Amino acid sequence: MPKQLDYHTIREIFARFHAADPEPKGELEHVNAYTLVVAVALSAQATDAGVNKATRALFQVADTPQKMLDLGLEGLTDHIKTIGLFRQKAKNVMQMSRILVEQYGGDVPNSRAALQSLPGVGRKTANVVLNMWWGMPAQAVDTHIFRFGNRSGVAVGKDVVSVERAIEDHIPADFQQHAHHWMILHGRYHCKARKPMCPTCIIRDLCQYEDKTT
Repeated sequence: MPKQLDYHTIREIFARFHAADPEPKGELEHVNAYTLVVAVALSAQATDAGVNKATRALFQVADTPQKMLDLGLEGLTDHIKTIGLFRQKAKNVMQMSRILVEQYGGDVPNSRAALQSLPGVGRKTANVVLNMWWGMPAQAVDTHIFRFGNRSGVAVGKDVVSVERAIEDHIPADFQQHAHHWMILHGRYHCKARKPMCPTCIIRDLCQYEDKTT
């Protein structure tokens, strides 16, 4: 495992990410806080592209918890049947929607604890919603961030929570808001699992990864 990079090197890495893409965006399509929660929950063990394909028509008819309840489990299942684990995810979304209507007046809460209490919403999903919708510097660690953080030395940790802590502790405050998007996108399109694109990487000279491709 690479060593944790120093502050100045990490600042330079994120300065380059910022120069290349000043306002990185998540790739899950949504129209409000509720559809964002649903989309992120559906994305577990699925691709963003696959989720977007399924939810475009879904969110046209069910973009609030009440409308989702009105659609019903069978209707929801029919919309998302191309997504992995769709049956359990459909049940979670329906239960989540019922709780949002009954306990939160149909609104999505803006606290991590409240979000994580919802069916199908884990820490990663909660952090994505807090960051993307509420503008909080919450760090959602997925497989791309975990891989990139450890390979590069930007955020070293043995599990997702320790990598999340490393991001919070080592990435400069002015880059915290967009940090997880830069890292996800870099991990998804450049620092790939099997064949990382090291020759064209904009941080190649700063990365600690020993097995760089040529």
